[in-house]
Amino acid sequence: MKYILTALFTVASYVAVQAQESPKEEDFFKILKVTAPEGTLLEVGGLTVLPNGDLGVATRRGDIWVVENPTSRKPYFRKFATGLHEILGLTYKEGAFYCAQRGELTKLVDSNDDGKADVFETIFAWPLSGHYHEYSFGPKIAPDGQFFVTGNVAFGDEEWWRGESRVPWRGWTMKIDEKGNMQPWATGMRSPCGLGIFDGELFYADNQGDWMGSGGIVHVKKGSFVGHPAGLRWTGQANSPVKLSIEQFDAQIDERKRRGENGRAIKPENVVNETPNMLYQMKDKFPGVDIQTPSVWLPHGILGISNSEILEIPQGAFGPFSGQLLVGDQGMSKISRVFMEKVNGEYQGGAIEFRNGFKSGVLRMAFAKDGSLFVGETNRGWGSAGEANEGLQRLAWNNVIPFEMRTVKAMPDGFEIEFTKPVDRKTAEDLASYRVESFIYKYHPVYGSPTINKEALPLKGVKVSADGLKARLVVDNLRKYYIHQLTLDGVRGTEGSYSLVHPIAYYTLNNIPEGQKLAASELSTKNSAATPAPAATPATTPAATKAAATKGGKPKLVEGQAVTMAKAPTYEQVKSLLTRHTCAACHQTNKRQVGPAFADVAKRKYTNDQIVELIYSPKPQHWPDYATEMPPMPQVPKADALKIAAWINSLAPASGNASKEEAKP
Repeated sequence: MKYILTALFTVASYVAVQAQESPKEEDFFKILKVTAPEGTLLEVGGLTVLPNGDLGVATRRGDIWVVENPTSRKPYFRKFATGLHEILGLTYKEGAFYCAQRGELTKLVDSNDDGKADVFETIFAWPLSGHYHEYSFGPKIAPDGQFFVTGNVAFGDEEWWRGESRVPWRGWTMKIDEKGNMQPWATGMRSPCGLGIFDGELFYADNQGDWMGSGGIVHVKKGSFVGHPAGLRWTGQANSPVKLSIEQFDAQIDERKRRGENGRAIKPENVVNETPNMLYQMKDKFPGVDIQTPSVWLPHGILGISNSEILEIPQGAFGPFSGQLLVGDQGMSKISRVFMEKVNGEYQGGAIEFRNGFKSGVLRMAFAKDGSLFVGETNRGWGSAGEANEGLQRLAWNNVIPFEMRTVKAMPDGFEIEFTKPVDRKTAEDLASYRVESFIYKYHPVYGSPTINKEALPLKGVKVSADGLKARLVVDNLRKYYIHQLTLDGVRGTEGSYSLVHPIAYYTLNNIPEGQKLAASELSTKNSAATPAPAATPATTPAATKAAATKGGKPKLVEGQAVTMAKAPTYEQVKSLLTRHTCAACHQTNKRQVGPAFADVAKRKYTNDQIVELIYSPKPQHWPDYATEMPPMPQVPKADALKIAAWINSLAPASGNASKEEAKP
């Protein structure tokens, strides 16, 4: 970043610097500090804005604060309640706060108007086994005024990797009315931290883990099963709307409960050469059961590793993105943007990065009366990319419209991309400006999944609208239920010839719509990257190949040959690889996160080839202090893995190659 918008954060300052480079996300959305009283620990578990504009803040440590004038330079914090048990959700309705504690939905009222809660009412209490992982999230208010709450699964004692529903309704969504009547709503949740209402319907976001290849946003209909089998243990209860039993599930799907010769449980690991199950295939295996696949996948390590709050952008806020969704991520300290549509009665849509760089893990969000966004943060025990353990910040838009993909919509023959500003027709009509790939995740009891079945899809042509605000991209080999990655790194805007702030969108194609396809005569098929096929060359001997590889004294890469780099790449040269291959989801340069810092890996003095082998086949026993094991990453191309390995080794203290620029991930 070569410039930063400073104090005024205005259109004038934006114009002054725009000639230098394409603007970045921070040039439009500024992260502001919300000053809390000294000594206040805001490990935020819940946020809600009151009708008068005050902000309610709940903490994991059991406090509820009311913040008066929360968008001012000196907000006033008033403690409303204390002594509750790990609040992980907060809302306000008709003069009362409602929060999800670990074991109950609680109503809090200030009956004597002294600014503090004096009535604590248990609306509904659910069973607990006492396992540490039995977090409870919510509530979210349904359109009919009732409350949605979700419950985490526990984990096994010996099988510490396997999610378990030890007591009723863990791994479930519950719907609870004001009188304490509870309906089990749906199951298949693992760690359902994110809840949100969109289009009058409930959606939730889960974390990657066993049976969850990646995070995503799922439409939670009554009676639906969304993937994790632990909660199926309770579908035999009379009030269960889900009719799939655990016995039926096990008859079709191998949970890989194995024991070795010593009688000890064997942890499931990723199998590279297999024909895997995919979640969407469960629709055929269990006809009559409402299997809900993600409406929008949020690729792991790119758009998060532990997805959290789902929040609709209100009208008038954040400019062209009103009506879309924001999704927080606790592990990567970031927010993504999601847009959805209904095709054949089913939700689907796309996701794009929105704002990175928060000080701690993004857990909760709420819009202020002035259209800015409160962001509540925590990372104690969970790890996050942000450097702090807690935080309350505010995200403010400067009223300048960024050059972005506003939406992506599915078409019978590809996708229609709508932009926030007109595109330069020369670049937008050039197929070299676009790439489309599709991939998916496995459905298995292993912790997470590599991306699989990845294919580059042929582009047949593009049609740009007369106003330059839309590009209709015709794509071959669309695949139902797959994630389609659209990369528009060559498209430029008419203004300043700027590139898109975020040039990559991930569209989940649950259905391919019917309708009129574009005729070939309507399309631009120009491709500036296309080159004539090379002329046939005579066969070469091994000796000739070796000589060609070293011609002029400079080693050149021959297919299958190991790569030895004379000079390690810089951080800037590997940054995109660390993001693309999800390394940055769990590792930072100099700070312990979900996994060890790259600098700590460098201290082990592995060779480059050994690091590559560890990328493909991790050895978690080498890092016993880390609870989350690294999954195998066989999908990383060897050339990329070697480049990453060379950079990691450049961080070793003895090498002397670690530079300041490499220490700024």
